[in-house]
This record gives sequence, C-alpha cells and structure tokens, in this order.
Amino acid sequence: QVQLVESGGGLVQSGGSLRLSCAASGRTFSSSAMGWFRQAPGEEREFVATINRSGSSTYYADSVKGRFTISRDNAKNTVYLQMNSLKPEDTAVYYCAATNSYSTSRYYTHYNYWGQGTQVTVSS
Repeated sequence: QVQLVESGGGLVQSGGSLRLSCAASGRTFSSSAMGWFRQAPGEEREFVATINRSGSSTYYADSVKGRFTISRDNAKNTVYLQMNSLKPEDTAVYYCAATNSYSTSRYYTHYNYWGQGTQVTVSS
C-alpha cells in the first residue's frame, strides 16, 4: 500500500515557477514508477510526466516538454515536479500517482495509488 500527499501548489503569475512535491508512505515507493497528472474543470485527467523506479527514465506530455521536470529522491520517498515558464493553460489540480505494474506510463488507468491533488492556478 502506498499513500501519497501532494504539496506546493498555489497561485503564480504567467511565466513564473512552482515546485510540486509528492511524499509517499509505505515501503514500496522505490519499487514504484511515479506519474504526475492534471485535471482542469470540465476536462479529463491529463498526463503530465512519468519517471521510472530509479529515476533514469522520464517522459513528458508535449504540452509541458522543456518547461517541466520530474525527479525523485528515493531516500526521502518523494517525487517532484518542477514547473517553469508557467502558462494560464497549466491551471489545474495536479495529482501524483504510483504504479507497481509498469516501468513508466502515461495512462492514468495504469496507476494504482493516487494523492488528493494540489491546485495550481496561473494568472495571465
């Protein structure tokens, strides 16, 4: 069992930066691939980024490539999402998720565990 708690969301101006953190409890964090997803009002949940167990492989949605960076610290049971050059269209609730079944995945149905989400609002 993995429990996930996101933090670091907030209100930021267009062009600004935020770093989201996702703290995991449980002994299986280092054996879990992690992902970040987001969901805007009235929209479906959208893939943002994923990272494998060791942190050696990462993948991004085209909409955030070059602006966002996913990383993890297995010693701290934490995964991060550094978000730079934020745009109003990045406004959403951001969720972290964990999966023991895939090395990485951009499909939310592949993830077993989810955090409660953290709101990111980017003003123009």
